[in-house]
Amino acid sequence: MWSLRKCCTRLSKGRNGECARRMVRSILAGVLLAGILTGCKGMEGEEEKTSIRIGVSLYRGDDTFINNIRGELETCAKDYEQRHGVKVTLDIQDAKGSQNIQNNQVERFISLGCDVMCINPVDRTAASAMIDKAMTAGIPVVFFNRQPVEEDMDRWDQLYYVGAVARESAVLQGNIVVDKYRKEPESLDLNGDGVVSYVLLEGESSHQDSLIRTEWSIQTLKDGGVPIEKITGGIANWERSQASALMEQWLDQYPRKIELVVCNNDDMALGAIDALERAGIDEIKLVGIDATTPGQEAVRAGKLLGTVSADKEQYAGAIFSIAAAKALGEPVPEELSLEEDKYYWSPQEIMVSP
Repeated sequence: MWSLRKCCTRLSKGRNGECARRMVRSILAGVLLAGILTGCKGMEGEEEKTSIRIGVSLYRGDDTFINNIRGELETCAKDYEQRHGVKVTLDIQDAKGSQNIQNNQVERFISLGCDVMCINPVDRTAASAMIDKAMTAGIPVVFFNRQPVEEDMDRWDQLYYVGAVARESAVLQGNIVVDKYRKEPESLDLNGDGVVSYVLLEGESSHQDSLIRTEWSIQTLKDGGVPIEKITGGIANWERSQASALMEQWLDQYPRKIELVVCNNDDMALGAIDALERAGIDEIKLVGIDATTPGQEAVRAGKLLGTVSADKEQYAGAIFSIAAAKALGEPVPEELSLEEDKYYWSPQEIMVSP
């Protein structure tokens, strides 16, 4: 029998697109809420909890994708309160890119008596200290977006991770370019020399998704038969402003040579678009990842060739469903089909400009 996640993935990639995605969301929402509701009933004679407190620490609140997830988490909490009559307190904090600040936030969540913590780590390699504090306090943790190293995740059976498979994101991104090249090679090979010359905008050098996205997006182009040549690349740390500055510099250094911009996320793609618009250039193709709200707008406007979307409703829904179950002292709903009993991988799909 298929797991729910596999079923969702197959449906979301089917020919009936939006209809299938709506069905997937309805199915997921129904089974997750039903599972938690059943778990909330507790053992006979036990007093049911009427409120839960969830501490949420974001690596940076101004990251567009993370801000989208925050909004979805708030929606999940309100919906849960209405459906089950359990008051949900979401204590959402911004670590502002500082691991020290995040460590202090974890201590604060513990002192406030949070039932569970949801953490988007600043430094995925520095999760150990936060895990130590959580284990001592007996508070489960749901990590998301930035995956702690395997050794840390294996330390306790009350640690969970929600994210999207980085290699899948990269392959889907690469396929956007491959499909475009096969249909209209001249739209990418602007000077007609038989080679697509590209630049690469990367996220943080320590972020696992940045490393994997970089490797597999380019490998997918090669495997797909796109004749590519790298001009240059740089680390823009997921940020629009840094990407804009790099792109402006490259346009000056390599005039009329850049034909494709491969970006590890949408914010950096939007920064590159800002630089291109200032230079009055509109023929260079760009691809991103995350399908943020402004990223989707750029795709619809034809400014961004395409992006890759992890369904944010399912993504945030999985974070909240795990957190709510653990806050109530219940097992994670089986319908989530966690890999190794701790990992949830959000299904993904592409969005391409018309």
